[in-house]
Amino acid sequence: MQKPINFYISERDYFTKKEKSLKKKLYNSSFLRLMIFISTAIGIYYFFANVKLVIPLTIIGLGIFIYLIVKHNDLRYQQKKIKELIKINQKEINILNGDYKNYDHGDEFTDANHFFSFDIDLFGKGSFFQYLNRTATKSGKQELARILTENSINSIEEKQKAVAELSKKPKWRQDYSATAKMISVDTDSKSILNWIKNYNFFVTNHFSFIPLVFSFISIILIILSFLMIIPFSALFVWFLIGISIIFFYIKKINDLYNNANKVKSNFNQYHKLLDLIENKEFTTPFLQGKQKEIQTEKEKASLILKNFSKILDAFDQRNNMLFGILGNGFLLWDLQQSFKIEKWIKNYGDKVDNWFEAIAFFDVQNSLANYHFNYPDHTFPMINKDNMVIESKNLGHPLIKNEQRINNHFTIQNKEFFIITGANMAGKSTFLRTVSLSIVMANIGLPVCAEKYEYTPIKLITSMRTSDSLSEDESYFFSELKRLKFIVEEIKTDRYFIVLDEILKGTNSTDKAIGSKKFVEKLVNSGSTGIIATHDLSLCEIEKDYTQIKNKYFDAEILNDELHFDYKLKKGICQNMNASFLLKKMKIV
Repeated sequence: MQKPINFYISERDYFTKKEKSLKKKLYNSSFLRLMIFISTAIGIYYFFANVKLVIPLTIIGLGIFIYLIVKHNDLRYQQKKIKELIKINQKEINILNGDYKNYDHGDEFTDANHFFSFDIDLFGKGSFFQYLNRTATKSGKQELARILTENSINSIEEKQKAVAELSKKPKWRQDYSATAKMISVDTDSKSILNWIKNYNFFVTNHFSFIPLVFSFISIILIILSFLMIIPFSALFVWFLIGISIIFFYIKKINDLYNNANKVKSNFNQYHKLLDLIENKEFTTPFLQGKQKEIQTEKEKASLILKNFSKILDAFDQRNNMLFGILGNGFLLWDLQQSFKIEKWIKNYGDKVDNWFEAIAFFDVQNSLANYHFNYPDHTFPMINKDNMVIESKNLGHPLIKNEQRINNHFTIQNKEFFIITGANMAGKSTFLRTVSLSIVMANIGLPVCAEKYEYTPIKLITSMRTSDSLSEDESYFFSELKRLKFIVEEIKTDRYFIVLDEILKGTNSTDKAIGSKKFVEKLVNSGSTGIIATHDLSLCEIEKDYTQIKNKYFDAEILNDELHFDYKLKKGICQNMNASFLLKKMKIV
């Protein structure tokens, strides 16, 4: 089986060669277009007196010129897409080599009050989101953040099958992402839907034929004026009538154009994305279900969006000053396009939500499938039905490099609570985040960084990082109490895996010991499952009173006057602390 990094290197090199070839084609296309233009201009100049020759020469030259422009634009589109594909593959190479911290970190999704995301560094610099995210649209990025934080334990096996299937289609995924990345102005899908759902129509049904009749009359008048049957002044008066009609609606037309212009780039690419979804065969129900949601009875959703994209492009012609004036004066162009847009919104506005959801869905699934493709040695969690909450072998944190990562076996039964002690820097907090992240990954259908991972799906709730709030006149201690109360209230109504790190840090040692013991006892008596890391060895004494509590620790040794950690989870209570040693070693005391 080809290694992921070799695949990306091969694809990058292939597209780099293809991009060089396209550059030559673009140069030749530009040169040929220039030659046709010059030849046509020279022909018109020399045969200007011969009307019978000039007219066909002009038509043929203009036709070829327009054809070459269309072909040139197609080549430019291909080049732009290939450049995106090169970037995509180079990004994967960088990330597999450990360089991922310069990419989008989703800091806007950081929420200190969330069930777990703030505590386990789900968002922000160096976060799992930054490591995982490959979304190419705003809506996809927002949907990925929602999935990571929703704490859902539904349809996990179906999600896993979808990830496994899509991971085997890397070229399709990259094609999808490259197409999506070519949206020049990515307007938020919610904003687009809000505009469509709340749109105020202003073009009446009469305008389904009035602009056409007006345009037909304009053509007749132009011909009659050209043949000098009617005076030019009559044609000019008709032109002014057209401009007056447009001017009467100009404010509403401009408002419509401004909104349409914001979404034009989205629709230009979205119909291509829907086409990719419609024409790909999927076997898993999770993917097939979303594919069926975009199907319509008569036309493909991609074609419907493509037609709308053409209408928006046509509306954009008003920016051409000459065409804008003549087109509106003789064809009522802006009203024609406004009517077409409004007709489309009436016919398909209620379906756009499903289409956008499908686009965001596959954007997200690409990220998840890409993770599995990059790490085929990671394990899809097995769902068990017995009393075991987690049973893992060689569980590690995916953001730690292979050569630096120390994995641990970790097994915990339902209603068990582990008290984990250990010296500073021994690995307690990293272990808590490892277990927490594994639950999040398992719940969204991702493979986990482990050799084996069986679990009963369970929601996650944590208290690992709290801070004071000057804006709310709130102390650190009170902030932590609010967090603990939040946990107590939540476990009354749902089942959670609880992860705590050194609770009640904001009070004195004696008070902390008493309070921590009572809180852990409350959690145990509620039938909760989880782990707590602490430096307070007195808390370990609770093991004597509760069979559900197990003491675990991370050790630290001083060998040859150097501090040594093995980062291995062991049974029992830590006896070696390192604060005094470090103070002396660093010559602080």
